[in-house]
Amino acid sequence: MIDLHTHSDVSDGSDPPARIPELAAEAGCSAVALTDHDSFAGIAAARRSAAALGIRLVPGCEVSCRPVATGGLHVLVYFVDDDGSELGAELERLRADRRERNLALADRLVALGVPIRYDQVVTFAGGEAGVGRPHFAAALVALGAADSIDDAFERYLGNGRAAYVPKGRLDGPDVARLARASGGVAVLAHPYSTGLVGAELAQLVSELAEAGFGGIEATYGRYSPRQRQELGHLARRFDLVATGGSDHHGTSKPDLTVGTGRGDLKVPDAVLGQLEERRPGD
Repeated sequence: MIDLHTHSDVSDGSDPPARIPELAAEAGCSAVALTDHDSFAGIAAARRSAAALGIRLVPGCEVSCRPVATGGLHVLVYFVDDDGSELGAELERLRADRRERNLALADRLVALGVPIRYDQVVTFAGGEAGVGRPHFAAALVALGAADSIDDAFERYLGNGRAAYVPKGRLDGPDVARLARASGGVAVLAHPYSTGLVGAELAQLVSELAEAGFGGIEATYGRYSPRQRQELGHLARRFDLVATGGSDHHGTSKPDLTVGTGRGDLKVPDAVLGQLEERRPGD
């Protein structure tokens, strides 16, 4: 089995990149993808770890796009780790924009009466490069300004909440174009997070397939068997690869474990080959 969706402390996970292949090997995976948000920074360390363990490391990232409907649109990109690629250059711009967003978010929290400092948030993230809203949430919990990570998002950080500051985002078709220009494949991550179901979700998947997406994440760590089956049907309907992954983040999503998700995740090895066949030129 394989796991095509994991995060390290390069973005909003808690494990160092080298630990991800170790966890994958312990779960019995033959391959694992590291898909940190907007960054390839952990790929080299994860690849060395994977090589030592005899499993395959699939390079990639996750990109947050402009929201659709009531939810968010997230795209996983595979087989790319070159900062000099078209996708890599765009990710650098997104990271710079995110830093400006983070500074503005800290200022907004202070204006709301929360005694928080940006350097405190950086400490929770283990460095400035990967700072995101989950790290703000952890800092708010530590300061007593929120009861939990979920409470911090509900009170302050969630979309439309008092301290929410938007960041620069791409559209899904933009990511597909950049992925293909860089030799990669774009996949719709956890499709139900879009807030769409039924015919509306099918319409979105149809549009993304037309825009060059190679797959949708059907076997997702938190989805029920019925949801996975429905997404598998969508994948076949629009000639997409039904991919899958745990979305492991470590301590911030303790219910999701590399390789097995909540215990019932099993993504077949064959999926990786199917995804590779969607690479441009293949």
